Amino acid sequence: MIHLEASGSDSGKRLDLYLHERLPEYSRARLQEWIKAGRVRVDDTPQKRSYLLHGFEAIDIEPAELPPLHAEPEDLPLEILYEDADVIAVNKPAGMVVHSGAGRHSGTLVNALLHRFNKLSTLSGALRPGIVHRLDRLTSGVILVARTDKAHRHLAEQFSSRQVEKVYLALVHGRVKTDRGKITTPITRDPVRRVRMTARLASGRSAITEYKVLGRFDKFTLLEVRIGTGRTHQIRVHLASIGHPVAGDKLYGAPASALDRYFLHAHRITFTSPSSSDRILVEAPLPVELTQYLDNL
Repeated sequence: MIHLEASGSDSGKRLDLYLHERLPEYSRARLQEWIKAGRVRVDDTPQKRSYLLHGFEAIDIEPAELPPLHAEPEDLPLEILYEDADVIAVNKPAGMVVHSGAGRHSGTLVNALLHRFNKLSTLSGALRPGIVHRLDRLTSGVILVARTDKAHRHLAEQFSSRQVEKVYLALVHGRVKTDRGKITTPITRDPVRRVRMTARLASGRSAITEYKVLGRFDKFTLLEVRIGTGRTHQIRVHLASIGHPVAGDKLYGAPASALDRYFLHAHRITFTSPSSSDRILVEAPLPVELTQYLDNL
């Protein structure tokens, strides 16, 4: 247990910032995890990380066990779609996190990859070996992993120069009026709800999303979506911004449904082989649960 006493000069400080000042040996993210988990009590009462100190409070912190500083191998199911000396393409299931993050240090794609392949590129650090790009936890589909640092640099350059072609399948609410469309509004962090991104502000990072209608249903539209950029939550944000949130995506306005995931699937990816310079196309079939959902429509 760590005990701190706030002084009068601490009045008006956010709880998480105060703790980071007093306990610099712990990251702000870790301290925020402890606050969220109720491990931090102000005058014997749990508070939010945004709580503003009044001064002279007694603050007790119960540290949690620190996670490993590197990812550990775990024997987890892994569907390999493509593999060579440079690159691995995996069909990530919905529900699996790509790499360790706040509060999640096992059961990730990285844990499974390390068990299967042992050595991956090191450029993304010891907690994210091999990871060049990501998919949201509740999104399924093909994701590329670099086996060597050289391959990682090559793939990263392809992503940044928009030479990687990424095609998704998305079922959205409502009837999309046009058969094709392009969304180019910039994306930035939502200033009110920090867990969300938004395309409703004039500022932000450039983002390009193109879509084509594949099928129409009574209350839904099935889209093929291509993205020229890879912004956080890009497809989900852009489609919600035109009034058509992805089915199952309650964060961006989709109503409750039988889906316990997003109807968003990284269906196809095309890239250039780092060693042979051949163009390689990898495709992940639509998961059974999404095929059944379509059949029910």
